[in-house]
Amino acid sequence: MKPSPNTPAPSDAESRKAVVPVVCYPIDSFPAFDGAPFEAAKQGMELIETVIVPPRDARTFVVPQGHFCRITCPEGPQVGDLNLWNANDLNERFFSGKTRALHGTHVGRGDRLWSNLPHLRPMATITHDTLDWYGYDAFGGGVHDVIGTRCDPYTNAILNGTDYHYCCHSNLTRALTDHSGLPMAQAELHVHDVLNVFMCTGFTRDTQQYFMKASPVRQGDYLELFAEIDLLGGLSACPGGDCSASHSSEEAQCHPLGVEIYKPKSLPAGWTPPQKAPYGGGHGMG
Repeated sequence: MKPSPNTPAPSDAESRKAVVPVVCYPIDSFPAFDGAPFEAAKQGMELIETVIVPPRDARTFVVPQGHFCRITCPEGPQVGDLNLWNANDLNERFFSGKTRALHGTHVGRGDRLWSNLPHLRPMATITHDTLDWYGYDAFGGGVHDVIGTRCDPYTNAILNGTDYHYCCHSNLTRALTDHSGLPMAQAELHVHDVLNVFMCTGFTRDTQQYFMKASPVRQGDYLELFAEIDLLGGLSACPGGDCSASHSSEEAQCHPLGVEIYKPKSLPAGWTPPQKAPYGGGHGMG
């Protein structure tokens, strides 16, 4: 929240504010998303694994390159915090900040989920979203945000003075520890800022503070991803349930989330595996 100004406005204040903004990262050079090859590839695809994420807990799952993954709402309204890693190298992971800079505060069909530097390539592409009808509401809220981080025990301790061990950060750390065999202190270093699946968020108009509100997700909704590389996913069913009141709570009504992994009969026509960023080095980095 910005404090009240104590510096008098200059005479040209309004003209300075009226300067037209420029998009930082125009993506016109990217190939436009064509959903038809993905839809064709999904015809007759085979469900090969289902993972259920219990309320206030997390699970990992593996999605081979060229497969589809659906994050589902099998029971009642519930949001989830998603981490993605290269299944063969945990050092390559989802880069929410660059994804936000390229695609916006909330992602949807056709948007790509990018990996961190120096890799910077699409890890997954969103190919279907049953909540795409929501758009942005009168408060500026939208679903599937890459704004927030993840609820964590450190912030909880600072704000509330209490220890809570089922924050999404903690849940994801335990799930990655169980999958990888890494000590928890090492696994925690790989847990990163998330895609808030199904979460409805925005910024308040007056103070520009990050807000959440009850998610519009309902039983049967799903977000579908196409794995551009071999993926290891981690998904936490947020202890805030639908996030209508709190991010971390023992009182909120929580539900499980589901993950369905599908093997298509063929790859999407024209699809090629993404290459790492073509930057050749320089400035002492090459």
